[in-house]
Amino acid sequence: MEQTDIIVRTATFADADYAPIITAEMEASARARGTGIAKRSPDYVALKMDEGKAVIAVTTSGEWVGFCYIEAWGDEEYVANSGLIVSPAFRKTGVAKKIKEAVFKLSRLKYPKAKIFGLTTGLAVMKINSDLGYEPVTYSELTNDEQFWTGCKSCVNFEILMSKDRKNCMCTAMLYDPADHYEPEETAQDFKTHSKLYERFMKIKKNRMLRFEKKQKGAGGNKMVFRR
Repeated sequence: MEQTDIIVRTATFADADYAPIITAEMEASARARGTGIAKRSPDYVALKMDEGKAVIAVTTSGEWVGFCYIEAWGDEEYVANSGLIVSPAFRKTGVAKKIKEAVFKLSRLKYPKAKIFGLTTGLAVMKINSDLGYEPVTYSELTNDEQFWTGCKSCVNFEILMSKDRKNCMCTAMLYDPADHYEPEETAQDFKTHSKLYERFMKIKKNRMLRFEKKQKGAGGNKMVFRR
C-alpha cells in the first residue's frame, strides 16, 4: 500500500543524524537475508549526504523511511547506486522504487556520461532496475577500479568473489549505459517476460556458489573467511 506522507528527496548534511539508524538497518537486513553488503560507517553515509550524493525518504513528521547513495568509480566512468535500504515499517509501500528512481535521476544529473551499475541478490531490486533501463551483464562489464572491489571485503561472500577471480559471485550485476541502452519499456518488458527464469537462475546460482564455497573450505582447511 502506497503512503502519501512520505517525502523522497536529495539528502543534505542536515540529515546526518539519520546515519547511525541507516547503517544499523543495512547490516541487520543483510544478516536477516543471509547475504552480504559492502559495510559502510555512519560517517561515510553522512559524507555522502553532505556531498549531495544520496537520496533519503522521510515522513512529514521526520521519521526515517529509506535511503540510497551514489559512488563514482574509475575516474567517474562508472557510477554505482548503492546501499538501498528501507525501514521495515515501510516496506512494500512502493517507496523503494521511488528512492531508486530518484537516485538514478540524481546520478544522471551529476554524471551524465557515466555507466550506472548495481549488484543485487534481490529479485525485487532487479525488477526496479529493469524498469529504469538497466540490463543484466557479466562482471567483466563493471568497473575494474580496485577500490570498488576492496569495498567488498566486508561482505560475507567476499571469499566466493575472490575464488572466482572477481568474475562471479552471489550478486547479479546490472548496468545502464547512456551511450548504448534499450528503452526502459523494453527492459521492463524483458524482465516481466523472463522473471520466472531470472528467479530460477538466481536460486541455482546461489546453490552452486554455496556448494563451491563448502568445497573450497573443505579443501583448504582453516581458510580465512571475511565476516562482519
